[in-house]
Amino acid sequence: MSQPAQSEDTQSQAMVSEIEVQNLRSKLYNATVIDRIDCHENLAIFRVRPDAGVPRFQPGQYVTLGLGYWEPRLSGTQPDQVPANKLKRVAQRAYSISCPLLGEDGRIAPVDSLAYLEFYITLVRSSGSPDKSPPVLTPRLFQLAVGDRVAVGKKVVGNYTLGAIAPEDTVLMLGTGTGEAPHNAMTATLLSRGHRGRIVNVTSVRYFGDLGYQPQHERLMQAYPQYRYLSYTTREPINLDPAMPGYVGKQYLQDLFTSGRLAEAAGDPLSPTNTHVFLCGNPSMIGYVPPGGDPLPTPGMLPLLREAGFHEHHEHEGPGRILFEKYW
Repeated sequence: MSQPAQSEDTQSQAMVSEIEVQNLRSKLYNATVIDRIDCHENLAIFRVRPDAGVPRFQPGQYVTLGLGYWEPRLSGTQPDQVPANKLKRVAQRAYSISCPLLGEDGRIAPVDSLAYLEFYITLVRSSGSPDKSPPVLTPRLFQLAVGDRVAVGKKVVGNYTLGAIAPEDTVLMLGTGTGEAPHNAMTATLLSRGHRGRIVNVTSVRYFGDLGYQPQHERLMQAYPQYRYLSYTTREPINLDPAMPGYVGKQYLQDLFTSGRLAEAAGDPLSPTNTHVFLCGNPSMIGYVPPGGDPLPTPGMLPLLREAGFHEHHEHEGPGRILFEKYW
């Protein structure tokens, strides 16, 4: 009787022996997963402890996570045929470092108080097109459990950081999906410093279930009156069905800003005279157009903020500045 055909993914992994796998892991992995919190089947928080300890870094920065191409992929994700010349290498991707916001004692927990790195990651099951390569890393990351090993980049880098913010200034952070991660790190640091101005952390997600840090934000708002966490959705029934009680339509950050509803919800005018703006997440929300590029069909936040008097001069750290992260 003939044997059933192996999947492309299984065939590729079978080319590396178990002894080789153990040697590769020992040689190339330098950190351990110490906790995993699943928000739902496609969204999780991973806490990773580097063998050499947590390096010093600024909230908002990022580092790479990596796993070998030889590692198995989560069942139900797009198969991946790995070329022989990649099979013993590590697939890497950069992730902004998040923050638990609160420690086990219920007190604020900035990133420099932690003995681990926290990552807020969405599982990408498929490229969405037969013409595009399958997602490489997250189908492997979502196979990990506590105690498993992973590769962490040697340096934490990035210019998406708080910089100089006066204690009374307003800080407005706009994110989509897991673009909230660096803003959580910034939030915890600002609150731990005793920042007195309004801190407004805004996120837009598809579904309520995508709000992985909602309970922590609720507790922070109770403890810190200057902190406001605003969450919006785009694909719940109240966003799509006009017949639903409480129908609000799709809640895009651009519309919320230009209509004034964001300022009203924030309890702050969000004026360039007192506000620093941080943008992270979907490129359509950010709205960056490279020099010579075609304008986007729907404006992102950058042109709308410019019209409102904000600017992108990074050398100027006073109110009115815009910083943005090209998240993918």
